[in-house]
Amino acid sequence: MGDTGKEDYKIHSFDTEIQHLLKTALKDPNSVDLEKVANVIVDQSLKDCVFSKEAGRICYTIIQAESKQVGQSVFRRGLLNRLQQEYKDRDELRARSLQAWIGYVTFICSIFDYLRVNNMPMMALVNPVYDCLFQLAQPDSMQKEEEVDCLVLQLHRIGEQLEKMNSQRMDELFSLLRDGFLLQEGLSSLSQLLLLEIIEFRAADWKMTDAAQKYYYSEVTD
Repeated sequence: MGDTGKEDYKIHSFDTEIQHLLKTALKDPNSVDLEKVANVIVDQSLKDCVFSKEAGRICYTIIQAESKQVGQSVFRRGLLNRLQQEYKDRDELRARSLQAWIGYVTFICSIFDYLRVNNMPMMALVNPVYDCLFQLAQPDSMQKEEEVDCLVLQLHRIGEQLEKMNSQRMDELFSLLRDGFLLQEGLSSLSQLLLLEIIEFRAADWKMTDAAQKYYYSEVTD
């Protein structure tokens, strides 16, 4: 499997015992405590935004392996329970640590991207994902480049899928983004650029035109 190297690479940031636990879960999930594995992956995602981007792929691999081996979904249940728990406490999470909050949003969007039921994204995740993105579009979040950057990255990644699941909420979200871009004082020039780029990206049917690519990415690198 071509992705295994990538998964191994991401796992190297863990201590030896946890590395062993995750590698075993990827190959022989029935032989480890899968609820513990789910908690380890979520905990690491809250600490490490780079890991949280790839964590959906690792979770997907474990779920597939467990399903083939025992036809159960202990890991998926543990994972979704933990995501739900963090979702309920998201205000406290953001107040406690901006990095953990951004890690959580990145992680839940990664899970939405990878996990499928009958080849469709999981309906149970649609509203929680939207709620997190709406929170990133509030005026106090717009003042923080890290949150604007997180919002725009997630919309690049899953915006098109998310819109297919609930287009009305996407319209409402982009109404907030336009208001933020046009009306909010104190936005950094990078945040303004990111917001304008994602507004145009969606207007172009979730595709980057050559002209936009040249404009935005020369602006960022200049």
